[in-house]
Amino acid sequence: MERFLEWLGSTPWSVALLESTLAWPLIESSHVLAVALFFGTVMMNDLRLLGWTMRRVPVSEVTGRLLPWTRIGFTIMVVTGLLIFYSNPVRYYHNIFFRLKVILFVVAGLNAFLFHRGIHRRVMEWERLPVLPGRARAAGAISLAAWALIIVAGRLIAYNWFDCDIPGQPGWVNWAAGCPVAGD
Repeated sequence: MERFLEWLGSTPWSVALLESTLAWPLIESSHVLAVALFFGTVMMNDLRLLGWTMRRVPVSEVTGRLLPWTRIGFTIMVVTGLLIFYSNPVRYYHNIFFRLKVILFVVAGLNAFLFHRGIHRRVMEWERLPVLPGRARAAGAISLAAWALIIVAGRLIAYNWFDCDIPGQPGWVNWAAGCPVAGD
């Protein structure tokens, strides 16, 4: 994996992207704006599932109106995120907060998959209840927490607190970051 990422990071497009004075800030800014759009719509859906907002609006209506915007935000967020990773793949691969973000991304994706394949299929049966089913509320809480933590982890990627080249770092940090061991 390390060799592949080194090769990827040395490709002309990757180097040009990382060194760009125009493309890099545009991609990064687009990523942040897409995250805001995506998380804003997800948050409104999750808050509705938790029963904390829009209680008189059916869940299917909230989802139906916000889902197209959620998908647009998600698509732009993923594309720009992949471009950001492509610009410096070795550094991101060894960043603890990037790894945490990927794990949380899987959790959030699995939660959304299970929600839409499970309880949401019967949304018409429960969407107007005064208190939504526990599984719907749990999906909303997990989603809200996971995406909030993804945003925090994403922001922390920018700091080099646990980079592989920091001497005297605890062994667990080097293990968690997948830092190469001397002699490899």
